[in-house]
Amino acid sequence: MDESADRPEWRVLVVDDEPDLVEVVCGAVRYEGWQARGATTGLAAVEAAAAWRPHAVVLDIMLPDLDGLEVLRRLHAERPEVRVLFLTARDAVEERIEGIAAGGDDYVTKPFSLAEVVVRLRGLLRRATQAATPQAASGQPPAHALVLGDLVLDDRAREVTRGGETVELSPTEYALLAHLMRHPRQVLSKAQILDAVWSYDFGGQAHIVELYISYLRKKVDAGRSPMIHTVRGAGYLIKAAP
Repeated sequence: MDESADRPEWRVLVVDDEPDLVEVVCGAVRYEGWQARGATTGLAAVEAAAAWRPHAVVLDIMLPDLDGLEVLRRLHAERPEVRVLFLTARDAVEERIEGIAAGGDDYVTKPFSLAEVVVRLRGLLRRATQAATPQAASGQPPAHALVLGDLVLDDRAREVTRGGETVELSPTEYALLAHLMRHPRQVLSKAQILDAVWSYDFGGQAHIVELYISYLRKKVDAGRSPMIHTVRGAGYLIKAAP
């Protein structure tokens, strides 16, 4: 287990319109040694997040005032780095993808096990560790950066540039690109990517990898020689552009 993801200072906000469920999930979070607070409406969640600044939010999509997608939008407007784990009773693939495409990092469907929630939260908090180090100024790519051709990923500053231009990525897009760049010119299967980036098998929904690869291509490769390639029937790889 990565002990850095179990530090007591991790703060998790739990949002659901069922108070009993909020208490149960908060209890599981505290049992892990993390801090927890609860909210039962979207507006209360936005206010709590602004005041308490959680590292991760367990967020019900169906709330009595604002829906979870609107709460997510407001959270990310203030703190784009916050990790969001959706709770949803909607099990249609399209609806699950809607939450991820809106900027959520992961989801579990109701009914769920507390163990599953904790496992997925641990994965999100582990990735948040990479974004916690202040940015260091440098005229050249720092020694700790990942460099592939004109693409530079500074894992400490959590900054990506291509050809000297900043590439704005969501937390999940960033994690996916970092994983690809740590394995240059290596074909990675969808299953390998799911396990590494989502820290879980994501219910076998490999199409989420296709979705995020398409997002990365639009941001990293747009108007440039492509670096992200599909190997039909095998997976994806990244390599320096010619």
